[in-house]
Amino acid sequence: MKKLPAYNLQEILIVLVIIGILLLLALPNLMPLISKAKSVEAQLQLSHLYNSQTTYRYMNSKYSMDLEAIDFEAPKTVKEEGTSNYRYEIISATNHQFKARATAITDFDGDGVFNVWEIDENGKPKQTVKD
Repeated sequence: MKKLPAYNLQEILIVLVIIGILLLLALPNLMPLISKAKSVEAQLQLSHLYNSQTTYRYMNSKYSMDLEAIDFEAPKTVKEEGTSNYRYEIISATNHQFKARATAITDFDGDGVFNVWEIDENGKPKQTVKD
């Protein structure tokens, strides 16, 4: 009978513990990158909302307060079993200007501050509250 070379359970558990410790050490350094990656969603959706508002204004000579009127369908949030991490709303709209906001529904780094992005008639998303 020949004995096969293999790892025993203790060796595998030690490797898993070492990987876990390294992950705990690296995670705080990765949190800003995770927040930045998730904020790309807000920037893209707000840019889409800006394009929809601009099209609506060309057709109606004013901006709209209604997301449905501009044919903008906000993606379902993670709380609604979707994939979006932000809630979208139009704050103000007149004939010549508008402002829309994307508010994070998840605290990405656990500090109690929720990320907020805004866009206006100029078309450049701005981060108003940094998470």
